[in-house]
Amino acid sequence: FFSIVLCVQLACCCGSAACSCCCNCCPKIKQSTGTRIMYAFYFLLVTIICVIMMSPTVEQELRDNIPFYSELCEKMNAGENCKTLVGYSAVYKVCFGMSCFFFLFSLFTIKVSNSTSWRAAIHNGFWLLKFIALVACCAGGFFIPEQEIFLKVWRYVGAVGGFFFLLIQLMLLVEFAHRWNTNWSSGVKYNRLWYAALALVTLLLFSAAVGAVIFMGLFYTDPEACLLNKIFLGINGSLCLVVSLLAISPCIQKLQPTSGLLQPGVISVYVMYLTFSAFSSKPKETVERNGQNTTVCVFPFNSGNESDKKIVTAFGTVILFGYDYDDEKTGSGQNVMYDEREGTIYSYTYFHFVFFLGSLYVMMTVTNWFHYDNHKIEKLLDGSWSVFWIKMASCWVCLILYMWTLVAPMICPKRFEA
Repeated sequence: FFSIVLCVQLACCCGSAACSCCCNCCPKIKQSTGTRIMYAFYFLLVTIICVIMMSPTVEQELRDNIPFYSELCEKMNAGENCKTLVGYSAVYKVCFGMSCFFFLFSLFTIKVSNSTSWRAAIHNGFWLLKFIALVACCAGGFFIPEQEIFLKVWRYVGAVGGFFFLLIQLMLLVEFAHRWNTNWSSGVKYNRLWYAALALVTLLLFSAAVGAVIFMGLFYTDPEACLLNKIFLGINGSLCLVVSLLAISPCIQKLQPTSGLLQPGVISVYVMYLTFSAFSSKPKETVERNGQNTTVCVFPFNSGNESDKKIVTAFGTVILFGYDYDDEKTGSGQNVMYDEREGTIYSYTYFHFVFFLGSLYVMMTVTNWFHYDNHKIEKLLDGSWSVFWIKMASCWVCLILYMWTLVAPMICPKRFEA
């Protein structure tokens, strides 16, 4: 990764023979890809800082291991034990700075059509200066006047932005499912092995979805409790079956010949992941058995270590950073291939706007949405009803969006013909 970063920095000189020897050691990378990696790296760095700020464990470790910690905090005017640099208010301020950084770049790159303009050059380079600007924005959040009013207003802005980020994430997933099926279906015309690959992947996806339903039915339901789990597992499983049958129905096949089971397979797996995530995020339920309160409907393996939350967090992080998909033209040249001279491969404005919404989503997730009072990052795994309902609603929005892509050509045929 760092060799890629170095190559991006050396992009201006790789065309010369004088430094061809140093550029040959770098892996070949397209300019557009390297740019997106760098912005994702900035985003990840600030996210890690926010997680640290919400952790009293980290604060305690710093206090115990750094000499003169209290005196240092006083000299920095950060309050006793640097209390102004930790907690939900600090996360709000840092994410405010990061969101301002990406929002300003979203406005700055409006109508940039190729990489030869000076605005595109700033978007694709000057990484040290942009890093300094990002740090300045994040630090500036701590100097905002009327802190209490700011925090009250900003949390509602964050909630709206986080919700829209979820919608964009779901729309990208639906688009990805359709594009994947279209690409592989077109390959069948030239090589029958594509059909075998398509069938195998579809089978694996539905096997995973059905396996997830069985797993959650066994371990996240109980005869005496977890009524919501039973209801929503049945509803979500049934809706996945409905969209799968709809995708291969004759009326849909007539208007969309490439529609198949691969798309509903992808959607079903994602919906089952969201369902599992919602169940893991729900506060624990207990029932009285043999005179003792017993926790039910929890992850069966290593439940003391909250393994289900760790799985959800890891998979969710992959999804969050994975939506920067690459749909680029082929390029040629030295180690950094300037593949956007004739036209941009992706919308710079939209790219930064998604990161702006992602900053708000991270802010709300790390601070447990509206349950931020006395919240600590370690308690993020304890679960809350607000997180449960957000994730459950995301399941239904995802299914509705995909269903709309199937029935829209039937409702508005002239528009789709055009």
